[in-house]
Amino acid sequence: MTQPSRRGPRGFTLIELLVALSIMAVMAAMAWQGVDAVVRSREITQAHMERLLRLQSVLAQWDTDLREVQDSQVVPGLNFDGATLRLTRRRPEGLQVVAWTLRGGTLWRWSAPAVTSTDALQEHWMRSYQLLGNEAGTLAMLEGVAQWQLYTYHTSSSSWSNAQSSGDVAPAATPAPPTENGSPPADAAARPPQGGPPGAPGAVAAAPTVIVNQEVLPDGLRLMLRFGEGGTATGTLQRDQRLIHP
Repeated sequence: MTQPSRRGPRGFTLIELLVALSIMAVMAAMAWQGVDAVVRSREITQAHMERLLRLQSVLAQWDTDLREVQDSQVVPGLNFDGATLRLTRRRPEGLQVVAWTLRGGTLWRWSAPAVTSTDALQEHWMRSYQLLGNEAGTLAMLEGVAQWQLYTYHTSSSSWSNAQSSGDVAPAATPAPPTENGSPPADAAARPPQGGPPGAPGAVAAAPTVIVNQEVLPDGLRLMLRFGEGGTATGTLQRDQRLIHP
């Protein structure tokens, strides 16, 4: 009588192991691609949100500066020469000179300390024409800005015009005529001393320098920003801001 053959448990062959490893490798690669796509999408979304928040904070600062523009009659309240916007801003501590300028594809903002004397205000205004970009109070606001332009709005003309063109001119103050004997008017002694510190309720003995034919502040300002490749945003941004004259 023939005895049945005894065989142990059958294992995997080399070919079967290679096939299984290949299938696992393909599945791992597919899973990795999916995870990588999710991570990349998250990074892109996060970067976009950061740029959007940055743009919103810059525009908020821009609106705040314009809402607090003050015509001191010592230096222009607002001036744009095509590259730099200079403005005088009222602060609780006094008046502050602020300059926005486009340099090397980056929009910069410089702010001087608030002052209460006319000499210091004029000094800061003249300093705004000599900015190099490394001064204290200088911040990089937006990158990748290819071009910017400003337009002003005057209710007298009901139209927008290039901020570099001539605007409405404020009439210069006319001094009171002297009396017949050449002496000052009789009520001159009763008048408060002229030329108080800008932004302060008090007065000083020295009268501030009044700018003749100074342009009046516009009633609105339009900002046009064109972004280049890799900028904070894409395309062209338009921002209109109403100016409230105190």
